[in-house]
Amino acid sequence: MRLRTLIGLAMLAWVAGAQAGNPVFPGWYADPEAAIFDQQYWIYPTTSVRYGEQTHFDAFSSPDLVHWTKHADVLDIKAIGWAKKALWAPALVHNAGKYYFFFAANDIQSDNEPGGIGVAVADAPGGPFRDLLGKPLIGAFHNGAQPIDQFVFHDDDGTWYMIYGGWKHANIVRLKPDFTGVEPMADGTVYKEITPERYVEGPLMFKRDGRYYLMWSEGGWTGPDYSVAYAIADKPTGPFKRIGKILQQDPAIGTGAGHHSLFHVAADDSWYIVYHRHPLGDTDGNHRQVAIDRMYFDAKGNILPVKMTNEGVPAHPLR
Repeated sequence: MRLRTLIGLAMLAWVAGAQAGNPVFPGWYADPEAAIFDQQYWIYPTTSVRYGEQTHFDAFSSPDLVHWTKHADVLDIKAIGWAKKALWAPALVHNAGKYYFFFAANDIQSDNEPGGIGVAVADAPGGPFRDLLGKPLIGAFHNGAQPIDQFVFHDDDGTWYMIYGGWKHANIVRLKPDFTGVEPMADGTVYKEITPERYVEGPLMFKRDGRYYLMWSEGGWTGPDYSVAYAIADKPTGPFKRIGKILQQDPAIGTGAGHHSLFHVAADDSWYIVYHRHPLGDTDGNHRQVAIDRMYFDAKGNILPVKMTNEGVPAHPLR
């Protein structure tokens, strides 16, 4: 019995001292969406291959940020009748007992093409997800924003918002509570542009200490200068004034660091940034890998520059 106890203590010590290492799991993946469901960390990334081959999504779950389990094909293009290619940039939320998977499809270049932002639903975070609407939730350009790169934000008052947009324009819309469409905001606006300076794509929003943080990616996603910047406002609709970059390439670690999401562990107010980056010396734009590093704030609530690492983060069990 004493031997078993010693072995158990040794294993606990090993887990406590373990670090994930970056990339956190093997394979070419990008645009990671981070979510905490049922006391598990989940990452839903884009499968980083040519657009014609981007026809499914895998997911990864972990109890501690270190040990990850792959869930293959949680959403397949066969379940989306209107999608043909270029599935990317997931956004996941839990609402009224269901799990909702927002995604972009087809990389439309005009309103004359079918595609845009869709939504799928499942009974469990590992799917299988099925198309909710049978058509895009947003299938046209508004304010110049390509309908891609959506992020879903649940405000304290119960309102669901979606922030989205490529081609250097960002919109915010108010979602219907059942996610079957969008509805006007208090001022009657449906598609409100909130584009901050130097915005390119990949928006994300969160609320901290009563203020709204908007984060986004700058630069070109295939190149080394891809990076993450942010702004703060008093309302989810802005106005948002750019503060600065917090994540960018490190010549000793990797390049093209961007299109991120966040884990926030409320129990100890710890924050983790989940993002993709290119390996050093690799010039293939689709060769992207998912990494996790810590994110910190200063006393005024500003986000401090993120230090990219190869070691990753220590184990942080949720149970």
